[in-house]
Amino acid sequence: MSTPFTPSRPPYRINIKRGRPVMGATGAGDFLRSNDKISPLLPTIQRHLSLQKDCGAILPPIFDTCEVMQLADGLLTLSAPNAALATKLKQQCPKLLSSLQERGWQINAVRIKVQVKRVVEKAPPVKQLALSGKALQAFSTLEQNLENTSQNTDLLAALSRLLERHQHPKK
Repeated sequence: MSTPFTPSRPPYRINIKRGRPVMGATGAGDFLRSNDKISPLLPTIQRHLSLQKDCGAILPPIFDTCEVMQLADGLLTLSAPNAALATKLKQQCPKLLSSLQERGWQINAVRIKVQVKRVVEKAPPVKQLALSGKALQAFSTLEQNLENTSQNTDLLAALSRLLERHQHPKK
């Protein structure tokens, strides 16, 4: 009896233009490096990430929700999620500008744009845990047999709340 023919695939892909193996991308950086059309973006992405990190180090409490949008011709453009934060950030621009210049960035001006992002609230997770009758009985026994001391007050209260929350509806 003959077996059906199954072509064997090499463990790598072949780049048709260059005729050499292309390694599979294991992460975003590897993907960017392996793709001929996207790889020129990698230095810009790395520069923006480095600039984002430096800005975050200079302005930690304010810069948490702000992002680097663009750096071109000595003009740094930052995004802020609302006008109030943009105003606070604008007050910090001289400090930010001088600190970035000390770190070697060639920046002459900082511009701030308000970029309101649509916030989608996630629905609260549905409670999926259901304690069995044996588990409820064990917690009930523990609650009844635990000494009523000052050290055990919080534990007793927690056990009581747990039992109230998981009691089966009476029929």
